Amino acid sequence: MKLDLLLTGLLTMWVATAAQATTLKLAPDMDLLVLDGHKISGSLLKGADGIELERGQHQVLFRVDKNIDASPWVSPPLIVTFTASTKTIAITLPALHTLQQARAFARHPDFRLHDEQGNQVESQHDRLATNVSINFEQAMAAYNMQGHPASVPRFAQPHTTGNMADHSTLDFADNAYPASRILQLWYQQVDSATRQRLVLIMKALRTG
Repeated sequence: MKLDLLLTGLLTMWVATAAQATTLKLAPDMDLLVLDGHKISGSLLKGADGIELERGQHQVLFRVDKNIDASPWVSPPLIVTFTASTKTIAITLPALHTLQQARAFARHPDFRLHDEQGNQVESQHDRLATNVSINFEQAMAAYNMQGHPASVPRFAQPHTTGNMADHSTLDFADNAYPASRILQLWYQQVDSATRQRLVLIMKALRTG
């Protein structure tokens, strides 16, 4: 009965969130590193062609990782800031079939964002200065506090719901729900407001 209640609550939240969400389309060669100040787990995106975003301003740190002329090639980490207000947003990369094209892209990253109608989405672009041992999450926090072209200062601030989120994640691991792994993955991808509603459902289950 409790599991049915939990699943019903999740379904309700998913429908409400999906109705106001924007799907960010991911190219196969794109490696998402940080989203809105948070490191992205590669395991969450494995096999996915997009990620759901709530409407509003977002910031993505990504790089291009592909084989060119039978050799691995990785672009510098690239930053794009944009406002999600359409059904989908796709990041379009130029042709990267030769090392010459790849090197030109690394010097002058030329990519575009467009919506489901093919209209260009306004965005701010930049690149992240890197070294071998860089922590991308910390580097983006520093970047966002320095007034760069694609900086978003609020993404550098501590999230007030962080402790609640961490505690809730541990609660999932301790519960004997058959779908606990799925809930963990879903929980890590949704926005903070949805996480808070899920916490309330979990509290209701414990006290019910």
